[in-house]
Amino acid sequence: MAHSSVLTAKGEQTVRQKFRIGAFAAPLVAAACATGSPVTPAPSWETIFDGDSLTGWTPKIVGQEAGSDATGIFRAENGEILISYDAYSEFDGTFGHLFFDQDLSNYRLRFEYRFFGDQAEGGPGWAFMNSGVMVHAQPPETMRQDQAFPVSVEAQLLGKDVETTARTTANICTPGTHISQRGERLTQHCINSATPAVLAGEWVTFEIDVRSGDMMRLLIAGEEAFRLDTPVYDERDGDVAALGLSGPVTHGYFALQAESHPVAFRNIQLLRLDPSD
Repeated sequence: MAHSSVLTAKGEQTVRQKFRIGAFAAPLVAAACATGSPVTPAPSWETIFDGDSLTGWTPKIVGQEAGSDATGIFRAENGEILISYDAYSEFDGTFGHLFFDQDLSNYRLRFEYRFFGDQAEGGPGWAFMNSGVMVHAQPPETMRQDQAFPVSVEAQLLGKDVETTARTTANICTPGTHISQRGERLTQHCINSATPAVLAGEWVTFEIDVRSGDMMRLLIAGEEAFRLDTPVYDERDGDVAALGLSGPVTHGYFALQAESHPVAFRNIQLLRLDPSD
């Protein structure tokens, strides 16, 4: 942002409706070693996009109910999640988000992204080669039909072409939230990193390290680009108030963003972490 899946496990609907912590924790499996002492295996990366379908993901597009994507803005092709407005003659404010169907709190998310093609006609200037991952987001079904962005903390992804002036990526934007850095509360909507954006067509390896309501790090090619701490809800925000949210932002869904410019994601992996890690 510039200024700014389908549930499959029986019983998760209640959790999701109440937007509670609990679905994020991976079961800890204890294996007995030769001495009989329990051994807890280290967490491992899991692939959460199968490369062929959007099973486990839910779209929410402005003007449509959660789960509907009438023109296929989000699609799975050739091992990639493509976000494209090629079926639209004009953008017309149809911001969209593709939510991973689990409420999470402590984890690392790793993926690659690249921008390609031309921005949709009528897309705002600030949305040129602009996407993001919304972290600790509200559930998609709780969004208003005309709500452009979920309440969340956004890891902003930007690209550029050869004519683009200096531009950064791995920035932070805060729809309905505020963050801190080094103990200082920041209330501006977007805060830039010092990491230069990459040319369109080039794959960027991105990682988001999330530790509940304590800390969040953005990394590019393994190098830290942005760190924030103690995100909180902006209680003056209308959507925050309608959801009855307040205090620290400690968990939620993450979602890939559609803002009028084509972008692709691949090799999407999740590492679930114990809160003590």
